[in-house]
Amino acid sequence: MVSIKSIQLDSISNAKRIVLKVGSALIVNPKTGNINESWVKSLVQDIVFLLKNNKEILIVSSGAIALGKSELNLQNKSLKLSEKQAAAATGQILLAKAWKSKFEKVNIKCGQILVGHSDLETRRNAMNTRATLSTLLKLKVIPIINENDTVATREIRYGDNDQLAARIAQLAEADILVLLSDIDGLYSEDPKISPKAKFIKEIEDISSEIENMARNTKSNIASGGMITKIKAAKIATAGGCNLIIAHGKNKNSLLKLINGGKHSIFKANL
Repeated sequence: MVSIKSIQLDSISNAKRIVLKVGSALIVNPKTGNINESWVKSLVQDIVFLLKNNKEILIVSSGAIALGKSELNLQNKSLKLSEKQAAAATGQILLAKAWKSKFEKVNIKCGQILVGHSDLETRRNAMNTRATLSTLLKLKVIPIINENDTVATREIRYGDNDQLAARIAQLAEADILVLLSDIDGLYSEDPKISPKAKFIKEIEDISSEIENMARNTKSNIASGGMITKIKAAKIATAGGCNLIIAHGKNKNSLLKLINGGKHSIFKANL
């Protein structure tokens, strides 16, 4: 575990409410199709540190469909929408169980919230969702949030948890959203391909130039890769929330970020 005595990163240190987005490729072992137990355990350790520093944490967690596909032996086929929904229903139980078991070991309670597009885009439903999130946080319960893929259709779903996390951050009036990814931030080009790729540490304005950089930088985790992260950044920053992209595949990656690890930050529109 990373040794740390204080939060070195100002954007985290100054934040009261933090949303963490965890992708499928982080929480699910691609070889087994099961929960990546050691990684989840290390993230929970990181979260405990933040809680001890009086931070409120919300988690947007992918992984249900990936876990369900493994459970139902559907990994090696192209799935129909109904099969994806069945996989989501099956996998969501496994996902919730994994989070609950890890948090129980450190005496922390968590609660599951499944939301659909209409829950966040319809005012009455959005206010109800916000009230539930607020109450859970007051009760010292960590909300574990995912899209309700069991009933959503292609036409009425976010389709990626980057944008869902941004809407949750906006709704919950979070100070910062951290997207744990397979890349450590935004580059001018794909760093895996181009040696000329430049790292962009701080973004204050999401211009067409920044959007073009996203199109040139791919990610293996999220649907749409860096493009969806830029869309998420637009939503979050418009709502007054900073957004960080940081590498998340290694153990204790969140504490490494807190220690001042490499990342890109999109500054909120204040």
